[in-house]
Amino acid sequence: MIALVYSRPFRIVFKWQAIVTLAIAVLAGILAGWSGAWSALLGGAVSLVAGVVFAAVLGLSLGDGRPAGPGKPLRAMLRAEAAKVIAIVGGLALVLKTVDGIVHPAFFSAFTVAVIVFSMAFFVNEREPGKLGDG
Repeated sequence: MIALVYSRPFRIVFKWQAIVTLAIAVLAGILAGWSGAWSALLGGAVSLVAGVVFAAVLGLSLGDGRPAGPGKPLRAMLRAEAAKVIAIVGGLALVLKTVDGIVHPAFFSAFTVAVIVFSMAFFVNEREPGKLGDG
């Protein structure tokens, strides 16, 4: 499980999410002050936490990572997606219920962009650029 969280695609996507969240927080801070910046950081954090939940559940569901057929990876992906959705709904509800003075446009903008960035993990190659593969 730990190896999956530290895999190159997840590391890169988590960095991208953090960068996008910080950029939106700076913009929201300029436009709406500290409340806007804080709201954007919380929105991005909900997505980051959901991504970590996804990676952890996927790693635990795959086990040794050597599936005998297509069923085990498919079930693992569905479990991980379900856990991510639950983490997103819970995180959004938690922030919206507990944080006073949230700037909704900043919060939902950072959250939405971070979720979209997470989906880009599919396009990140596992191998480091410039390094030869096994074959």
